[in-house]
This record gives sequence, C-alpha cells and structure tokens, in this order.
Amino acid sequence: MARIRSVAQPLLLALAVLVLWEAAVRLFDVPNYLLPAPTAILADLARRWPRILGGAWITGLEILGGFGMAVVISLPLATGIAFSAWMARTIYPLIVAFQVVPKIAIAPIFVIWFGIGWISKLTLVFLLCFFPMLVNNVAGFRGINPEIMDFARSTGANSWRLFWRIRLPSALPSIFTGLRIGAVNAVTGAVVAEFIASDRGLGYLLLEYNGNLLASAVFATVFVLSAIGLSIYYAVEGIERLAIPWHTAQRQSEKVGEQT
Repeated sequence: MARIRSVAQPLLLALAVLVLWEAAVRLFDVPNYLLPAPTAILADLARRWPRILGGAWITGLEILGGFGMAVVISLPLATGIAFSAWMARTIYPLIVAFQVVPKIAIAPIFVIWFGIGWISKLTLVFLLCFFPMLVNNVAGFRGINPEIMDFARSTGANSWRLFWRIRLPSALPSIFTGLRIGAVNAVTGAVVAEFIASDRGLGYLLLEYNGNLLASAVFATVFVLSAIGLSIYYAVEGIERLAIPWHTAQRQSEKVGEQT
C-alpha cells in the first residue's frame, strides 16, 4: 500500500494541476501564444508527433551516449582516486579545477573542434554528468567504516575480496546518488548543446517553435524532454532497488517515519 500511495499521490497531484491549468486558461481567456491549455498542447503533440519523435530519438541517443560514457569512466577513476594517494594528490585536484569552468561557456569551443555533429553534443553531456558521478563515487569509497575493514582484514580477506564484499557494496548508495544527478544533468546538457549549434533534435525544435511563437509546440517538446529525463531517472532508481534493496527499503522506511 505504501508503494501504491507513493505512485498514486504524485499522479493525482499532476492531474489536479493539469485540470486547474485548463480551467484557468479557459476562464481568463489566456491567449494561446502566452499559455496554451493542456488540451491544446496534447493536440499539437499529436499533430507534430512524427517530427518530435524523430527529434526525441536523436536527443535520446545523445543523452544515453554521454551518460554511459560518464558511468564507464567515472567509476574506475573514482576507485583509483579513493585508493591511490598519488592519484588523489595529482589527478583529482586537476579534475576539480577543470569542473569549476562553466561547461556552457566552453560549449562553443566544442563546436569549433568537433563541428555541429554528434561528438560535440556527446562531449557536453559527458562533462555535465561526469563530475557529480565522480564526486559521489569517491565519497562512497572513502566513507567506509575503518573498523569494518580492520575486522575483515583480521579474517584473512585479500584486497579483491575486501573490494567486492565490503568496499563496493558500501559505496553503492553514493554511486547511485551520482547516477541520479547525472541523469538529470544529461538532459540539460543535450538540450543546451543543441541550442548552441544543431540542425536537428529536440533542442533545435524548441528554438524553431519558439522563434515562430508556437507556444503549444514548445510545451509539447518540453513534455517529451521531461518524459525522457524521467525515464532515465526511474530506470536508475529501478536498478538501485535491484542492486541494493536493503538501502532503498531503509530509505522508504525513513520517509514513512517522517510522514507519521
């Protein structure tokens, strides 16, 4: 019942917001170019669906590609930083210094280097996902209770066994936190990259529709982008439930305790 409520309550709230939105637009006779009604947005989405679907496919590939690259690179790099004093002293400060630079500000440079094709957008998505993943991964590996490690060593466990049995399971909650943050940043990175230089994708469609004052088409495109971001976010959360059910169960019990 608690899981059903956790799903039903946000859906009911979203439905109530849509109903109020529709009623307010009709009651106050708001022009469509300022704030279209949800029914107008849905009708425009159905009318432009083939083109929006094509843009969603392109943008989705950019999001998944950059997100996947960040996962593959950040996890082994965080492992090395957490367990190597040399990497922690030399490589990690350089990465932090680079991440201070605003990615959106240097995005035009990627266009100069790689053109307006897929690689420049993939690079920006990767950079926006990479740092939160790396920081959370390092924090997870470093946050292990030293007493547990000392006890495990006293039983004769070797380094590999310590990693697979203690270090990695203990770090998984922080790792999945970084993955969820990266999933949100990936959508932002793909859209910003397409804003800067692109001839296709949902970001390009947003610029085109906005330039033509097609507000309902803009909202329809934003809703599709939100659906892509939510799909990736909840996919990560679903994998987290399978990988560390003990942690997700504890988090749910804490939420129930706060509500009571």
